[in-house]
Amino acid sequence: MNAPPDPCRAACRPGATIVNGLSVDVEDWFQVGAFENVIARGDWDSIRMRVEGNVARIIDLFAEADVRATFFTLGWVAKRHPAMIRRIAEAGHEIASHGYDHVRVHSFTRRAFAEDIRKARHILEDCTGVAVTGYRAPSFSIDQRTPWAFAELAEQGYAYSSSVAPVVHDHYGWPDAPRFAFRPLPWSSLVELPVTTALLGGRRVAAGGGGFFRVLPYGFSRWAIRQVNRREGRPAVFYFHPWEIDPDQPRVGHAPLRSRLRHYTGLAKMAEKLRALVHEFRWGRMDMIAHREAPRAGELPAPASLGEEFAA
Repeated sequence: MNAPPDPCRAACRPGATIVNGLSVDVEDWFQVGAFENVIARGDWDSIRMRVEGNVARIIDLFAEADVRATFFTLGWVAKRHPAMIRRIAEAGHEIASHGYDHVRVHSFTRRAFAEDIRKARHILEDCTGVAVTGYRAPSFSIDQRTPWAFAELAEQGYAYSSSVAPVVHDHYGWPDAPRFAFRPLPWSSLVELPVTTALLGGRRVAAGGGGFFRVLPYGFSRWAIRQVNRREGRPAVFYFHPWEIDPDQPRVGHAPLRSRLRHYTGLAKMAEKLRALVHEFRWGRMDMIAHREAPRAGELPAPASLGEEFAA
């Protein structure tokens, strides 16, 4: 297994313009949390996939801006599209794990979670021959209910995670978690890079991409990233999905109205908003961001209610 390239390029030097973390959660349109109760996993193989064409467009968009990103990829997708995974890596982007088939972490036992991330990593590494060192939980589903998840990631040798959304949300969120890089385990060098939040009227608001980027005006994301970069002196962590640049994807008419609004709003404008974003700010791979942020990552307090697995 080859080691990943050194992520700390010239942009890592102290005093350099802040480089933000750019990431893509590689899953297809029918694998999202919004549809998890209306499209069965057993039906996935019978559904026409659109992820490969969308990823090709994203690679081209990133090439236009000369930026590199991290593609957090489902093992299920990689198993069916190994050539796509190789193309991502050959373009200089990082391949990282998004688990196998988009099951939320808090739905697992620790043993089942261990098997899920082991299975996904094996598939991804087989595609490229490069070690996978990063992980993002489906739907940012590492939270106060799953203290064992960080321990399992550390024991399996992951260098970083980007699995926490430090906000209140009906589908996910750990509102008491730190907003910026932290070490969740006192005995491990594992770094967690939470998805970006901004402060509005003293309250945390989600500002790291996805549906918020599609639905809200572009100016909101510009304001949020500038706040994080200039006021906090920290990199933003931004994410989106390949299906979000695909306005021609099928419509799931029997899904709840709220899910349909979340999933389909803003698809037609997403690609151009992304193009503006990647040209306006500096971006890099998440392994590079983890490398740079590690020296100033704080520690996560370990209340007794979270269990003994935060301890050594």
